[in-house]
Parts: sequence; C-alpha cells; structure tokens
Amino acid sequence: MNFIWATTPPFPSIPLDTGTLASLIGTHGYWVLALGCLLEGEAVLLMAGYAVHRGYLDPWWAGAIAASSGFLGDQFFFWLGRRHGAAVLARWPSWARSSARVEALLARYRAALVILVRFAYGLRIAGPVLIGAPLLAPFPFAASRAWVANSA
Repeated sequence: MNFIWATTPPFPSIPLDTGTLASLIGTHGYWVLALGCLLEGEAVLLMAGYAVHRGYLDPWWAGAIAASSGFLGDQFFFWLGRRHGAAVLARWPSWARSSARVEALLARYRAALVILVRFAYGLRIAGPVLIGAPLLAPFPFAASRAWVANSA
C-alpha cells in the first residue's frame, strides 16, 4: 500500500535558517522572555535562566528584560483595573467573587498585599486588576512593584 505520507511528511515542515536550537534561542529568546514576563512569566523565566546558564542569553540583558517586562505587565493590569474595573469584573465572574475579599484585605494589609499578590499562584494577572479596581493610589503600587521586580 502506497500512502501519500510515505513520500511526503504529513505536515509541511517549516524551514528555519537558524540551524541549531542555540541560535534560535539567541535570536528569539529576548522577545519571548519579554512577552512571557508581561503575562504569567514564571515558566518562561525558568527557561530563560537555563538559557543564561547554557550561555545562549546574556545574564544582564535577560535580567533587565525580565524585571522591566514584569513591572510593565503589572502596571498595565493595574491601570486596566483602575480604568475598566467594573467591566473586567463583569467579564470574569470568578474575579468578581473574590473582589470583596481582596478589598477587605487591601484595607487591612495594604502594603503586604500589594507585594505578596505578585507571588500568589493564579493572581499574577487578577491581582493587579483587583487592586486597581478599588482605586488604590498609583504611586504605592508602582513603587512596590518596582521594588519586587528588582529584588526577584
């Protein structure tokens, strides 16, 4: 029996001029790191750390890109919550259910909550949105996030 994939691959191959995985990581590693740290970036950050260890990425640039992208991502989601908090909470009801609890915790443990929500599982994006929704002043949020980004 002569199947069509006996002579051609079942999926078209994507030609890469890079040649090796090292050159692929060296070429695209920094923007993938930036994009990953803007969103939920822990796994991307671990992979970037391995790439730095192997010498594919420069440690200074990888650290600077990770810190600045994490800070910018937090700021974006904070301002999204501040500007469109009600619409965002209406769109994601699971965030809306925890909004009252976050507001109560924010009133009691303001500084600690702003810093620790960065490291809480599942609150990387929801945390800044929920903190921005009850109109926390922007400067304490930005200052604490800059401190966390540079110390992590």
